[in-house]
Amino acid sequence: MILVTGGTGFLGSHLLRALVNAGKPVRALYRRQIPAQVQDIQHKIQWVQGDILDVISLEEAMQGITQVYHCAAVVSFSPDSRQELMQVNVDGTANVVNLALDEGVKKMVHVSSVAALGRIKDGDVVDEEGEWQESRNNSQYAISKYRGEMEVWRGQAEGLQTAIVNPSIILGSGYWHDGSGTLVKNAWKEFPFYTKGVNGFVDVEDVVKAMCLLMDSDIKGNRFILSADNWSYYDLFSTMAARLGKKPPHIEIRSWLAEVVWRMEKVKGLISGNKPLVTKETARTAQLKVYYNNEKIQRMLPGFQFKPLQQTIDEVCDVYRQEMGAEAGLLSK
Repeated sequence: MILVTGGTGFLGSHLLRALVNAGKPVRALYRRQIPAQVQDIQHKIQWVQGDILDVISLEEAMQGITQVYHCAAVVSFSPDSRQELMQVNVDGTANVVNLALDEGVKKMVHVSSVAALGRIKDGDVVDEEGEWQESRNNSQYAISKYRGEMEVWRGQAEGLQTAIVNPSIILGSGYWHDGSGTLVKNAWKEFPFYTKGVNGFVDVEDVVKAMCLLMDSDIKGNRFILSADNWSYYDLFSTMAARLGKKPPHIEIRSWLAEVVWRMEKVKGLISGNKPLVTKETARTAQLKVYYNNEKIQRMLPGFQFKPLQQTIDEVCDVYRQEMGAEAGLLSK
């Protein structure tokens, strides 16, 4: 029996679908409700209501489990989220590791992030050998993912076989109002702004495939960057806009303007009570040119190949356009 934490989220829901389609026996945690994205397969999943911060419910979910995919996490770059980030991404991971050790779980694949590789300098080529450096410039999210990894390495030292994946920005369909789904949504709305920053991007299906292959392999005690291609944000948004039949971005946000924008958003958020659309961290990160080296996963998993980013964008945008068309059709009736 396989346990998936975070199965109600973007990556977790795609993982659940892949495991069910492969005929695997799956158990998944949910906190409040089962999302619409997996309702067509929910009868093939053993659901347990609980939380990785609730040791009692987590212990119940861990009974009879031999493999754990730990996807549950909080992703936020808001300074106000520090406590939640540390609780879920660090304490929650420690709970999963501890109970996996107690219940004799054979292997755990942990979803970390490239953010856990440390503060990245402009123009860097990043691989798995980078060492974490304490810095005031590290985001609270990055710190929480790094400390979460430390809990996994502790579990490895105590006898739990583990593998860690560090995805870059994950693209896929199904969650348009949160995370990377908002990139497609903004392209659809003809968001006019762009930066010249460069980042790594990867298809959600490739992340799922790599996780499953690592679980079923003899590989343990290793971390892997999962990033298909390094693209500029301008190229990303322009390619999305072209596929959606929308206008591409045309106003460059330079460094000085980004500093103004995040401060304005902070003030606006204090007045309205809403989370700012742009934070200090996201404004500065969007200006960086960072390149991720994906050779290790392809070397250690012969035959594994990443889907070209162009193909991912085409597929995701086509799904979004179809859903928007269907929604418009319903509204017109």
